[in-house]
Amino acid sequence: MILRIVAVTVVGPRRLDLRFSNGVRKHVDLSPLLEGPMFEPLREARYFERVELDNVCGTVVWPNGADFAPESLFALPELTQARKRRTMARK
Repeated sequence: MILRIVAVTVVGPRRLDLRFSNGVRKHVDLSPLLEGPMFEPLREARYFERVELDNVCGTVVWPNGADFAPESLFALPELTQARKRRTMARK
């Protein structure tokens, strides 16, 4: 089965709530992935919020073409409530 993202919501700076085609829902922090010229704009909160769901590819995408394979996002650790608080405290 090909893994796809079927829903996305921005839940904080560099953080997304993702629902996958296998029924799994995860809150993930993309901060570790936002390096290099393609992903640098996503570090800015207002730009990050411009994420859209690409229904053709089954992933998330930004206006500059930046995207991530659903498998890469699925592999990220889910943010627990404690990690969410620590992440927010650092911002």
